[in-house]
Order: sequence, then structure tokens, then C-alpha cells
Amino acid sequence: MTTELVTEAIKKAGIAWISVGDRPAVGLWVMPLDGALVVVSGPGEQAAPGLAEASTAQVRLRGDNGGLIVIVDAVVERLAPGTDAWNEIAPQLAGKRLNASGTAEELVARWAGTGCAVVRLTPAETPPVAAPDLPAVSGAAPPRETPASVPVRRPFRLHRVRKKR
Repeated sequence: MTTELVTEAIKKAGIAWISVGDRPAVGLWVMPLDGALVVVSGPGEQAAPGLAEASTAQVRLRGDNGGLIVIVDAVVERLAPGTDAWNEIAPQLAGKRLNASGTAEELVARWAGTGCAVVRLTPAETPPVAAPDLPAVSGAAPPRETPASVPVRRPFRLHRVRKKR
């Protein structure tokens, strides 16, 4: 039952919460492929701290209603540019990448040239955590500190409104 749940959750995944070691989980865009998830990260792409160097990661997948349905350990395999796996998977990933500038071939070349990591996350042999064993806590955390800020200005008015006397 649980392997079928993991397989089905992977097939439907568009976003997965992935954590490496003791780092907090990060929501990442993923592409399901043959029972595994493929992720791209690096310069100009999504940030996945430690994922490219890791050998294992923990993947949390959501169901149709947006709630957590399974937590699975995954084996991380970084695909090297020029290998058969890279030549097969990277163009598929580039084709699914929304809002990419340039063609899929240009995107794959940029990933290879800038040191972006394309990794495949394959479910490990360890049993996944599914209902009723899922954590009761939401896993929500306060926002992390950031140097980004948005200046608050008065709203723009097209016409000046005058009061009648």
C-alpha cells in the first residue's frame, strides 16, 4: 500500500518539500520521471542548499487537497553533463521549465555551463511515513530573516479629489 501511495504521489508531484540533513525543508519545483523526482537548482534557478552534494534527502509530498500525505527518504543522484542520463533527462526537464528564457537546448547548455545541479531523487528502500503515522504538527515555521524589504508608499491617485464647500 505505501509503495503505491509513494508512486502515485510522485506521479502527481509538481512541488515537493525537500530537506537535506538538519536543514529546514525547502519547497522546490520537481518533475516526476519513472518513479523518481528530478530537480534543477543553482545559479539562475531555484535554491536548494546542500542538495547537489547530498547522498540522501527527505521528501514530503502533498495530496490533491494540499495536505501532507507521505514522507519518504530518497537517494540523491547528481547527473553530470554529457552522461547518458543527463542527455536523456535534462532536455525533458528544460522542456517542462516554465518561464525559461530561450529554447530547451539553450537552457540545458546554460545549466551545464553555470554549474547548475540536475539531481534525481529516487525513493529509498526504507519504509515511507504515511497516515496515521504522519506528524500531528503542521511543520510551519516563522519566516526566516531576509535583507529584502518593500518600501511602503502612499497609493497613487490619478485625480485629486476636492472637497465641496
